[in-house]
Amino acid sequence: MKNTYKIADKVIEIVSLYDKVHNYCKEYRFDGIPDFVVTTTQKDIDYERIQSAKTDMAQGISVHRSADDYLEELAVYRKIAEQMPKYDTFLFHGSAVAVDGECYLFTAKSGTGKSTHTRLWRELLGSRAVMVNDDKPLIHVGDSEVTVFGTPYNGKHRLGENIAVPLKAVCVLERSKDNHIRQITKQEAYSTLLQQSYRPHNSEMLAGTLSLIDKMAQHITFWKLGCNMDISSAELSYNAMKG
Repeated sequence: MKNTYKIADKVIEIVSLYDKVHNYCKEYRFDGIPDFVVTTTQKDIDYERIQSAKTDMAQGISVHRSADDYLEELAVYRKIAEQMPKYDTFLFHGSAVAVDGECYLFTAKSGTGKSTHTRLWRELLGSRAVMVNDDKPLIHVGDSEVTVFGTPYNGKHRLGENIAVPLKAVCVLERSKDNHIRQITKQEAYSTLLQQSYRPHNSEMLAGTLSLIDKMAQHITFWKLGCNMDISSAELSYNAMKG
């Protein structure tokens, strides 16, 4: 089974064993000449099963056997992420929300509350706030600006849009009884940026990703937010980050 899709401004042909991934990506369907082709095999699916089991064990979750067609969805996105640094683009783990045409990207360890915080932004700002991607957006780093792209891989609640928005700021989120925010340097943010970025297995693509992270820092600001998940935390972070 195969179809072509436009994701992060690149036309990608996906050749799969199962049709589930094509239904998952249907909102990105596009007819055009592919920039590259992603083909999955049973070996790729088996690899994702091993990685999922490792993640479950690390998080203290009972390991369960996922269906092959679901694991193929993961394999497809991994293969896309492996190729994207060629096009000055990389995969990042975070929740991205756009307000008035500018994107704010929140990142943290799983379970910290990224999705909860961007939900509070939407409650605070109403229709002005639009989810770009609630889980794994793609980030393109250009010479003059950084752009966040929505993708089909937008979290378990499928929150996101097929849009591209200039990135204004990245915020590292942590839980706190009291709300507080401060601007931080790239050096302070770097370990989190590296941890939350997809790191390709190919050494050339990995080097390209690290270079993109460095270049991104020239165009945006970085923040650290301690928040208690009250809507006042959203008001504080928005007012500080919008400048």
